[in-house]
Amino acid sequence: MGIVNLLLDTCAFLWLALPQGKLSGRAIALLDDSANALFISDASVWEISLKYSAGKLPLPGQPRSWLPPRLAFFQVEPLPLTHEILFRSGELPQIHGDPFDRLLAAHAIEAGMTVLSPDRPLSMLGASRVW
Repeated sequence: MGIVNLLLDTCAFLWLALPQGKLSGRAIALLDDSANALFISDASVWEISLKYSAGKLPLPGQPRSWLPPRLAFFQVEPLPLTHEILFRSGELPQIHGDPFDRLLAAHAIEAGMTVLSPDRPLSMLGASRVW
């Protein structure tokens, strides 16, 4: 596959940071390849924060204090949302309604990245996806 800029799906990042044996063999190989660059969307940071505050995502600490050291440890770079990404998310086919998946797909498309995700709907929305 060569060098890949990987946009980590929220669940892929969480399974990397809090190992649960849910990463695929291909995902592990891509994550372990130091030539690949790892990124996380602001949308995932928002999703983690919202799910934590709603009591749906247990974490070892508050996202504000837990997330930055985990991102640094795994060398995951933040990717800010832009208006173009927000516009694109609304222009994607209306085949999947999850707003976070729509943002991730739009982010990957706009940034020319591949999403590391088990979620097939991201491909249906037009994003390049591996798992």
